Amino acid sequence: MLSNLFGSKARVKILKLFLTHPDDKFYIRQISRDLKLQLNSVRRELDNLEKFGLLISNPAEFDQETEAVMTREEFIKQFNTSVKSNRKIKKSSKLEKKYYQVNKNFILYEEIKALVVKAQILYEKDFINKLNKAGRPRLLILTGFFVNDMDKAVDLFLVGRLNKRKLLKLIKELEGALGREINFTHMSNQEFKYRRDITDVFLYDILGGKKLVVIDEVGLS
Repeated sequence: MLSNLFGSKARVKILKLFLTHPDDKFYIRQISRDLKLQLNSVRRELDNLEKFGLLISNPAEFDQETEAVMTREEFIKQFNTSVKSNRKIKKSSKLEKKYYQVNKNFILYEEIKALVVKAQILYEKDFINKLNKAGRPRLLILTGFFVNDMDKAVDLFLVGRLNKRKLLKLIKELEGALGREINFTHMSNQEFKYRRDITDVFLYDILGGKKLVVIDEVGLS
């Protein structure tokens, strides 16, 4: 769906990377390697997004982090080239002379981020089907990252009888699709009822905050 909207699968992958890691900086080769995209494609999309205003770039400081961008194969290749031409090994290639970050001051930043996150929530339909096969979920709440409330300690809250191994596998798959870690809490039916009865602070912070209720068999609404 996002590919149809934004016109490029590579652009969608790059958008998700930057929008789910708004405080991080990324180098071209790093993006190409991590997202398994062609360098030219990454460079083209980054240029377009920077011209659009959603990304900003800054000169890279050649520190250990920049050094780490170069792979072992790239180092060997550069070493062999330097030996033949009697040149010194450069610390990094021209592609690594600047890094990119999302521009959180961009006027449409929140809207684009919300669009990407909401589109990902539609993907959760498949997640919910798999969740039902892992046991009997009675309550599923998406909060935190999913509703742009980054101060929340939990992104996903679950209540019900679920197979722990299958649940962890599903969470890992979801993290892979999102490209980020998902903080989740799972409670049994009994624990949820007890915490609700004693007005548990942690629980009511979730129930009373910004959230998206996907499954509700406990009578929240």
